Amino acid sequence: MSASVATDPSVSPEPPLFQLSGITKSYGRGEARFDALRGIDLAIPRGQFVAVMGPSGSGKSTLMNILGCLDTPTAGEYVFDGQHVERFDSIQRSLLRRHHHGFIFQGFNLLARTSALENVELPLLYRGLPRREREALAREALVSVGLDGKFRNTPAELSGGQQQRVAIARAIVTRPLVLFADEPTGNLDTRTSQDVMALITRLNVERGITVLMVTHEADVAAHAQRIVRVKDGLIDTDSLPMEAAPCC
Repeated sequence: MSASVATDPSVSPEPPLFQLSGITKSYGRGEARFDALRGIDLAIPRGQFVAVMGPSGSGKSTLMNILGCLDTPTAGEYVFDGQHVERFDSIQRSLLRRHHHGFIFQGFNLLARTSALENVELPLLYRGLPRREREALAREALVSVGLDGKFRNTPAELSGGQQQRVAIARAIVTRPLVLFADEPTGNLDTRTSQDVMALITRLNVERGITVLMVTHEADVAAHAQRIVRVKDGLIDTDSLPMEAAPCC
């Protein structure tokens, strides 16, 4: 294998964790039909950090929703870890999300009257784990994101950066294969954004968690190993951060 191929993060000797082939997504019918995705082919290796960029209406959110099993394609093949997800029913997709996916959102999506510890425990509650085990795993996750000592604080008692760290702890408490981050720094100032991105990068490097992140910010995308830019429902560019054009 040549040196140039070996350093390309999109190349892996193992089967990709994600494999999309000819993925389309359409809404409406007749003259009202809108094609959000128009034939996406994409392979993402296990453990890679990928940023997805593109202008509003480009299809990037639709692409991420399909990858995260929050939506289904109209046509095409979607293989995740060897499983044909496009054949799954809603229950199977829900189980896949519960056991293999973690989600971080721009708005944190924390329960307002619930402590940090209880917020992080929530995915474990859905799995039916006993209380002591839930609490131990939630404490471990909060410590891993630098929030030891904040277990009993509610979101109102935490800064924006701390709230996002709680959200990250909640996303990783189930030890997922993939972390989906939707504009994870969108509500944060520059310094806090840098801290959050350093944390997400560390989780990717140290734990081998595959990270798929939607962002409009070029400096945030620069943390990724690979930048996929979507335009008009198609992949426009697929490059290393230093090669990527600035986002809108």
